[in-house]
Amino acid sequence: MSFVRDTRFWKIATQVIAVILAITIVSILFVNVSRNLQQLGIQFGFDFLQQEASFDIGETPIAYKPTDTYSRALWVGLINTLRVAVAGIILTTIVGIGAGIARLSDNWLVRNIALIYVEIFRNTPLLLQLLFWYSAVFLSFPNVNNKISLGGLIYLSQGGLEIIGIKFSSEFAALLIGLVFYTGSFIAEIVRGGIQSVSKGQWEAARSLGLKPGLIMRLVIFPQALRVIIPPLTSQYLNLAKNSSLAIAIGYPDIYFVASTTFNQTGKAVEVMLLIMLTYLTFSLTISLVMNLFNRSVQIKER
Repeated sequence: MSFVRDTRFWKIATQVIAVILAITIVSILFVNVSRNLQQLGIQFGFDFLQQEASFDIGETPIAYKPTDTYSRALWVGLINTLRVAVAGIILTTIVGIGAGIARLSDNWLVRNIALIYVEIFRNTPLLLQLLFWYSAVFLSFPNVNNKISLGGLIYLSQGGLEIIGIKFSSEFAALLIGLVFYTGSFIAEIVRGGIQSVSKGQWEAARSLGLKPGLIMRLVIFPQALRVIIPPLTSQYLNLAKNSSLAIAIGYPDIYFVASTTFNQTGKAVEVMLLIMLTYLTFSLTISLVMNLFNRSVQIKER
């Protein structure tokens, strides 16, 4: 019975018990759902994915027409979601890091502009911000024929945003801008906290070597701050991916928008909800995996 006192045994046993409980709970839920559907005369299945969708989608990055299947329509929504999520993660990282460093600037004006940005965007609801960018900003621009030109490189109109010949719809632009500035305000505080966690001795040592402030931040301080920044940064990336589902409020056809239309037409509530859950779960696990690998690479390794 020596294994009873072995901590490794209990670690493995605890994990096995947890897996068994999880499988049991899922099985019970599945049986209950199947029984309820049978009582209502509803057949569970995903055959509807091969039926004709018969609805249009406003923004289609891949070829799509109403005579295509529901599965094709959901693929369009999935790609639209990926477009926002990937672009949003890249841009919000830039905005968040820039604002976080600006919060510690020696320049009074820069520091307070960053402070105002963080406090406004962090303390107002995301849905309200999305409606503001879409209704109060993009819909207030002139029509496409009278679009506003910014240096001949950027054009603004009710039709959306055009940068160097690349066009983005007003729905996509409003959603992306809203997500970037909202999430960036949280990342700014994470970056500020991470930088402040680095001991002052590191700053003084770098200055004694004659390094300029920009080089000190880039080569000495920020790499050390990453160990503190990355874990909460991962949470913000996950929030951005999930918050993209608010696209339905401004009419951007993401996966949630398309899935909702599919559910309304087919009545397949359980199947559609499972597809949506699986989609966002896959997003979250992928982001977590990538960020955990990155986090492991920046940790200080003891010799």
